[in-house]
Amino acid sequence: MRHFFVLIVALFFWSALSTSNAQVSVNLSFNLDSQPAWGPTGYDYVEYYYLPDIDVYYYVPQHRYYYYTGKYWRYSSTLPSRYNNYDFYNLYKVVVNEREPWRNDQTYREKYSSYKGRHDQQLIRDSRDPKYFVNKNHPEHSNWVKQQKHDNGNNKSYQQNNKRDKQNNGKGKR
Repeated sequence: MRHFFVLIVALFFWSALSTSNAQVSVNLSFNLDSQPAWGPTGYDYVEYYYLPDIDVYYYVPQHRYYYYTGKYWRYSSTLPSRYNNYDFYNLYKVVVNEREPWRNDQTYREKYSSYKGRHDQQLIRDSRDPKYFVNKNHPEHSNWVKQQKHDNGNNKSYQQNNKRDKQNNGKGKR
């Protein structure tokens, strides 16, 4: 009997652990809506983009650029004029999900130097995948918003009609 009790307790804890692991995987955060339209597709969550052509990091959550001034790393919501000739839609972007990646800049420069000049990434702006329509800078965003409002309105209508039908059915049985 004692072994049976231990087995039940072990199963209970295993079940609790399995449930908590499932919750962790479900609660992953996504930031498709805050990624720039010039960002590459294929990533539901991005902290930084590293741009090997210009050795700049872009921090997606706060829309900041991190760049080296020759003495130290700076950040700003805009880049200095020396970067004006670069088209971010044509630069290669490397996704980096690491805190303060510029602290390892030498590693990133060496690892991704061969990506300079590459133009073979599909961009969020050009994607036809509906999951990217949530991005306010996507060309289909306004159509997506209208569709969401339309769908929600129909869903509310359906719920109200369903509730009314249940009430009417209940009255008819009395």
